Amino acid sequence: MPHEPAVPRWSPGTPILWRYRANGTRGDEGVHICRPMTVVEDTGDRLVAWLAPGTECVRPVFEDGTPVHAEPLASRYTRPRTTGREPWWGNGVLKLARSGEPWSVWLWWDEDWTFRSWYVNLEQPLLRHPGGVDSVDHFLDIDVTPDRAWSWRDEDEFAQARADGLMSARTAAEVREAGRAAVALIESWGAPFAEPWPAWRPDPSWPVPALPGDWDRPAAGLTARGA
Repeated sequence: MPHEPAVPRWSPGTPILWRYRANGTRGDEGVHICRPMTVVEDTGDRLVAWLAPGTECVRPVFEDGTPVHAEPLASRYTRPRTTGREPWWGNGVLKLARSGEPWSVWLWWDEDWTFRSWYVNLEQPLLRHPGGVDSVDHFLDIDVTPDRAWSWRDEDEFAQARADGLMSARTAAEVREAGRAAVALIESWGAPFAEPWPAWRPDPSWPVPALPGDWDRPAAGLTARGA
């Protein structure tokens, strides 16, 4: 039986890349989102990482530089795209993802560190590699406010992506099933919602990780670097 490579585990303070591959737009499945982040916790079962304000990130844009969110929904997923670089704005984001789970949970704060909300990003379970983690976004998301209220987000984008052939009927059904499972977790107020993460703060000694020149390399060949 062939020997399987060891799955990487990272200590707190380690810089990694949290990346998303394209959802099949124009047949492209390369990386179109890349965010250098700092590991907060890595138990093997769960990865927690911090995206610091001002971090240089890669995001999808149209070939004329237009941001994706500014495009009408009817053509948002059919116009030719490329990637651009932009500093992360706001007060940063904390991301938590459990092994094998088809979503990650993000925490948002205002600039004065008032906790704003959790955000459940439905996506493929994270694929670990030496440089960080990769996933594919599934368009549909869930907002969760501190009073435990929740609401679906981007249902129009989810429907448009399905209409444009970016996911099969089977995948769309699986995403909806994952969303219902996430809602059940929210309504039972399980981890991480019941945990004290809203009171968490980043270590002020952590440098902002740099975006490496090889950010779009195949997963096996990537090595994340710090600033």
